[in-house]
Amino acid sequence: MIVEDRQFQVRLADGEADLRAAQRLRYEVFVAELGGDGPMVDHDARIEADAFDDHYDHLLLIDPDGPRELDGVVGVYRLLPGDKAAVLGRFYSEDEYDLSVLKSGGRKLLELGRSCLHADYRGGMAMHHMWTGLADYVLERGIEVLFGVASFHGTDPVALEQPLAFLHHNHLAPPDLRVRALEAHFQPMDLIPADAVDRKAAMLATPALIKAYLRLGGFVGEGAFIDHAFNTIDVCLVMDTARMNAKSRARYTGGRAG
Repeated sequence: MIVEDRQFQVRLADGEADLRAAQRLRYEVFVAELGGDGPMVDHDARIEADAFDDHYDHLLLIDPDGPRELDGVVGVYRLLPGDKAAVLGRFYSEDEYDLSVLKSGGRKLLELGRSCLHADYRGGMAMHHMWTGLADYVLERGIEVLFGVASFHGTDPVALEQPLAFLHHNHLAPPDLRVRALEAHFQPMDLIPADAVDRKAAMLATPALIKAYLRLGGFVGEGAFIDHAFNTIDVCLVMDTARMNAKSRARYTGGRAG
């Protein structure tokens, strides 16, 4: 799968060099920029890695004129289809969420994670190209439900009560898609009542990736997860391709049938 235009190429990682470039970009965003850490973070080599990387597909956004130290990789998405998860024995998100409702639904699943863009490429067309490549991947494999954790920076839920409550009151997943944060780490999101939510303030505090999922008809699971290692509060996003309306489907697929 390769998508190209005059500036960008989107393709799956092919070999160790591609994976290392993705891990270096993840370090720049998740560690150097956002203050994250982890047992497999290599500060000397500036690599953010974990034990799951070798089992996933890695979607790369490449600008041939981009940063040399990143081999031009300016965006990444980590992808795990359900058939690969079955071989692995689990999804990464199961460290944070009970996914039973999705796993028992008999539908083709795709876990998304470790999504990031280089700071110089945010706010332009880069994310559109990433979504285009992701849509091709989904259509080629007949994926029906996409899910994965997305993060707010910081670990104080009170500071994020507006966006968390907005998501809970307005975008909570229907029962057949409603994953739930693990009880030992369950952080309620309805910290304030619905009539106390300031929609504008909530949306301003919501990361662009989460807003993109919402525009496509995405939902959130019940409860958040505070990830102290990555200095984030995570929510689980779920998107059912069958529930997307025609406008959202066209935006997501770029007009391709599926």
